Amino acid sequence: MNIYIINGPNLNLLGSREPSVYGSQSFENYLEELKKKYPDVLFTYLQSNVEGELINFLHQADGSDGILLNAGGYTHTSVALGDAVAAIRTPVIEVHISNVFAREEYRHVSMLSKHCKGVITGMGLQGYELAVISFLK
Repeated sequence: MNIYIINGPNLNLLGSREPSVYGSQSFENYLEELKKKYPDVLFTYLQSNVEGELINFLHQADGSDGILLNAGGYTHTSVALGDAVAAIRTPVIEVHISNVFAREEYRHVSMLSKHCKGVITGMGLQGYELAVISFLK
């Protein structure tokens, strides 16, 4: 099984960015834990702060078994990312570390959700594992 994990803007700062919201673990360390826990899954991890690169990553990941997408702030503003998710065949699960519905009102709207297989929000980094499990079933 081949699963892509695509993280958007500022998620390269996990572990140091607002630990009260996002925790104190870097994504790279968390990814190593996922790889050990699911050795039969080939994980491809991509991160960018640039919207166009995220769209290119989605195109690149098309044809894999699944995509976990945390588009960060672009979730709420990027029609182009929503269009990219709609354009590919591979199922996408939208993941958010924090509970976006407990945050600012503008974060309550997603340009991606209607094109995704599902949405996981507010479960911390464990949300990525929950998405992986959903692809394994």
